[in-house]
Amino acid sequence: MDAFLKTKSGLPIQKPKKKDEEGSSERKKSAVTPWVEKYRPKTVDEVSFQDEVVAVLKKSLEGADLPNLLFYGPPGTGKTSTILAISRELFSADIYKSRVLELNASDERGINVVRDKIKNFAQHTANTTKPDGTPCPPFKIIILDEADSMTTHAQAALRRTMETQSKTTRFCLICNYISRIIAPITSRCAKFRFKPLGVKHQKATLLNIAGKENVKCSERALLAIIQVTEGDLRKAITLLQSAHRLKGEEGITEDDIQEIAGSVPVSVVSDLIKTCHSNSFEKLDDAVTKTLAEGYAASQMILQIHEIIVSQPDLNDNQKSKICERLAIVDKRLIDGADEYLQIMDLLTVVMTQYCTA
Repeated sequence: MDAFLKTKSGLPIQKPKKKDEEGSSERKKSAVTPWVEKYRPKTVDEVSFQDEVVAVLKKSLEGADLPNLLFYGPPGTGKTSTILAISRELFSADIYKSRVLELNASDERGINVVRDKIKNFAQHTANTTKPDGTPCPPFKIIILDEADSMTTHAQAALRRTMETQSKTTRFCLICNYISRIIAPITSRCAKFRFKPLGVKHQKATLLNIAGKENVKCSERALLAIIQVTEGDLRKAITLLQSAHRLKGEEGITEDDIQEIAGSVPVSVVSDLIKTCHSNSFEKLDDAVTKTLAEGYAASQMILQIHEIIVSQPDLNDNQKSKICERLAIVDKRLIDGADEYLQIMDLLTVVMTQYCTA
């Protein structure tokens, strides 16, 4: 009945939440949180594998003097996590929002963003003390994620802003391909290359998360995750969470990982390569037709065919080079929208020719 009682203002009386209800809402919130965000490094020391980068940045943090930074490397290697951890260590929570501007250049990459958002933020001066009176670095940080998708004109305007606002602002540009950043910007930044994570570090991180989240995952399933993600830790953690949501208490197996990741089973690709040894176009035609009928993506198939061909001991370097050349041509055709059956047949016919004419 209390829920229907009203105050003088006409609004219903709200009951105070019980502790059990608050606890359950917090548990729901933590269950919804993606593990990538939940286990994102909070400090520079927690960043995995990038030892050289961490060592240099820690020295910069000791003196609270940071240069303009350019982080580049494959996705999922800790570039964004590192600069966010640095920012948290430099600035306390009460001034973080006023000192750090984070932009994703893939969405906001035009020259107007540089002229308006970035320039206006960079022009504001920064205090040397926090609200509580403790000392603080006298600069702000602008983080530009996916900077390699910025237009050339926007990069040229950014170069000028970096030059004029060097006293009050530090820039951190994050990209996958450093070749797409113009030379005047790269020369103004300290460049750090982030490497794909090694098997040992990926496995340690995944085991740590699996232990905290009570995930039942076999050793072969972990290795399958590492193999599929190819050094991308973000993708590996997301794949582990997806598999756990699907299987729950049953436990995650190697087959589950391949199914969720959309990769072609190794046995299927190996059978296609074995069929190439038969020197029979009809058998190859049947094998490719059956494989594509299972719904496997041709782009994924050629990646796995490449891995097997490169490691084949019964092919010499000249034969491998001819196959890889055709593989590149087929990959380009698939991107342009060519028929999957014809392209896989074209590639495997070259493979069959190299095997049977050796």
